[in-house]
Amino acid sequence: MFRSPYIPLALGALVLAALAFFSAQNSASAFSQRLAEEARQVIAQSGGKDVQAHFENRLGWPTRHPLLTGGENLDEGSRDRTAKAVAAIPGVGGIRWADGSGLAAGSSETQAPLHCQADVQALLRARSIRFEESSSQIEAASRSLVDEVAAALRPCLGSIIAITGHTDASGPEPGNIALSQERAEAVQAALIARGIPADGLRARGVGSASPVEGLDPRDPANRRIDFSVIETVPIKPTPVDTPGPR
Repeated sequence: MFRSPYIPLALGALVLAALAFFSAQNSASAFSQRLAEEARQVIAQSGGKDVQAHFENRLGWPTRHPLLTGGENLDEGSRDRTAKAVAAIPGVGGIRWADGSGLAAGSSETQAPLHCQADVQALLRARSIRFEESSSQIEAASRSLVDEVAAALRPCLGSIIAITGHTDASGPEPGNIALSQERAEAVQAALIARGIPADGLRARGVGSASPVEGLDPRDPANRRIDFSVIETVPIKPTPVDTPGPR
């Protein structure tokens, strides 16, 4: 049917790119929906009657930077308390009111630190990203876990995320280092395909040099991927990061 062998390859690449895009969007949508549900709970607890947190941008895409609407009849202290309660939810980014409110004058309150590294560690505590034997190919059964890791890392966008590959001590160490590097790079590529920016990811393989504490270095459980997040943004909040009253 196709005269050129490159046409089917190009079509296949387009299909894979489209699937990766829609997979990333579905993960982002689930993440923003979770934030929206948590926001509804903290708004009710803080007394923010009629306040709503919208986790969609102007184009309708999911976002972690909510727009707060309503609450026109609340006093300034209640508005301030409600906004800061939403800002303290792990994963929530900069917040703004629909009327353009900014940081309360003279406020020195800092925003809660990002919890994405702890979230990823919790995901990997019971499960592991697994690979085909002696390969850097991620097993099909682990792809949904990579989806969850990508969603958990989104609150850390703007930071450097280190991906470290480990092996057990079986086999020669030069081969272990090479394989752990390839596996870290495979996870890096999978996260990029799920919408995590490439410029914020660093992949490194260390072979069997850092076994899990308490395990025999040859234990297969040492074959793992670790994530660590290095903050590159200032801790002091800006007017966009911590909204105050009107």
